[in-house]
Amino acid sequence: MLTLSIASSTSAITATPKTTFTSSTKSSFNGIRIAHVLPSTAVRATTTPRQSVVMMAKKEEELKEIRAKTTEEINDEIVDLKGELFMLRLQRSARNEFKSSEFRRMRKRVARMLTVKREREIDDGVGKRQSRKLDRQWRKSIVPRPPPSLLKLQEEEAAEEAKESASA
Repeated sequence: MLTLSIASSTSAITATPKTTFTSSTKSSFNGIRIAHVLPSTAVRATTTPRQSVVMMAKKEEELKEIRAKTTEEINDEIVDLKGELFMLRLQRSARNEFKSSEFRRMRKRVARMLTVKREREIDDGVGKRQSRKLDRQWRKSIVPRPPPSLLKLQEEEAAEEAKESASA
């Protein structure tokens, strides 16, 4: 809701929706004042402090898990997660059912892994320019492979076909 105030050296007039005009005789304000007035039923935050604490604990736990891995394991998991993101994009474009929250979860996991990877490079004394050069070399060395979800799907289909051929 907006409130509009127009005042001169002698009187002030305030206009608000659904109210009448009021005037007061003593005001030192000369000009127009527009103020946002929030309704009494303000929207409250959907997360409580306890929920945010639990979410932070999960992130810390995930970071501990990532930091326990070697750099090679992190690189492999980054490739797998990026493949999974690609599969999700394909499902979205094919209008198949999928969980849209998986996009954000996977992107954040990849970002955490890349952060841990960069922290290790900084500890080793690798500069920003050298890091980018190593990253380009690493990207060129990646051998394309299907993401784990696609492999799992192919294994399930192969098991079903073997089951059908055995029963026939």
